[in-house]
Amino acid sequence: MAGKLKKIVDDTKEGNSTELDLVDKGIVNILEIPGFVNLKNLSKLVLAHNKITSVPPNIANFLNLEIIVLFNNAIEELPTTLSSMPKLKILNVGMNRLSTLPRGFGACPMLEVLDVTYNNLNENSLPANFFCLDTLRALYMGDNDFELLPPEIGRLKNLQILVLRDNDLIELPKDIGELIRLRELHIQGNRLTVLPPEMGNLDLVGTKQVFKAENNPWVTPIADQFQVGVSHVFDYIRSDTYKFLYGRHIAAKAAPPAKTNDKSKKISRIKK
Repeated sequence: MAGKLKKIVDDTKEGNSTELDLVDKGIVNILEIPGFVNLKNLSKLVLAHNKITSVPPNIANFLNLEIIVLFNNAIEELPTTLSSMPKLKILNVGMNRLSTLPRGFGACPMLEVLDVTYNNLNENSLPANFFCLDTLRALYMGDNDFELLPPEIGRLKNLQILVLRDNDLIELPKDIGELIRLRELHIQGNRLTVLPPEMGNLDLVGTKQVFKAENNPWVTPIADQFQVGVSHVFDYIRSDTYKFLYGRHIAAKAAPPAKTNDKSKKISRIKK
């Protein structure tokens, strides 16, 4: 396998290619890829479906990297140096074993797409400056362990896609209503019973917008509106009637229903 990897790396270098694709090559250690450290002009690095357990801090030496794909590995921790990569726009670390994101991660200057789907993250996993990622356009956090979404989510003003499906969310902060550029919101498969009225500020109704919210234990009035259609849901949460109901619900601090979604899929992830 080492010989095959060396040939791929050599061909990449000799062809002056800026992209390296090493999907499903049984790689455990990135630094052991023959000749890899010499590919300083790389703009795209794809290492999905391998057996990588850690990302070396000197990944930040690849100053031209714009895309890093590490989907489906065994990574438990990311280096703090990621935030110093000047051109990094897309980072996919979905289906790994992350329980935290590195300190200072929010300082990434150009990050537009972050995919942390299928990990073990929750609201305490995010560094203090995470919501300083004001260049972020798409945030995929599905299949994690979030019970609450920090109110600072409202600071991600350029966010267009937010995926929170299959977590343990018991409520959404009113600040989500500040994401006025949002065109896609996935909150299905959580423990949500109500929506904050501030979500009425969002434009999520139409042929170009996506709003997915099934498999939540909604209170009856909201569930009834979902039966009619998404546009009716948004009309309802903008109404004075709903604002009164929501206020009463929050004041009562009703205990959220127990999580019923099957999360065993996290344990049985298929590793190639």
